[in-house]
Amino acid sequence: MGMPGGMEWVLIALVVLLLFGGKKIPELAKGLGSGIKNFKNAVKEDEEVASTDKKEEIEKKAETKTEDDKNETKTV
Repeated sequence: MGMPGGMEWVLIALVVLLLFGGKKIPELAKGLGSGIKNFKNAVKEDEEVASTDKKEEIEKKAETKTEDDKNETKTV
């Protein structure tokens, strides 16, 4: 089952027009656009938090390794 062709899109558009009417469609499109925008912003924020957490984890590991190296040289 592939992507709908030209006639299928026309049929879908007619069904949507009949179901919702001409006045309601712009409101639906606006709501859909707003939802997509909010979703993209949430994904972007999540990626930023994940990268920040990863950087902090790497820094902690580096600090721990440095401290361990210092402790080993003192005991020798």
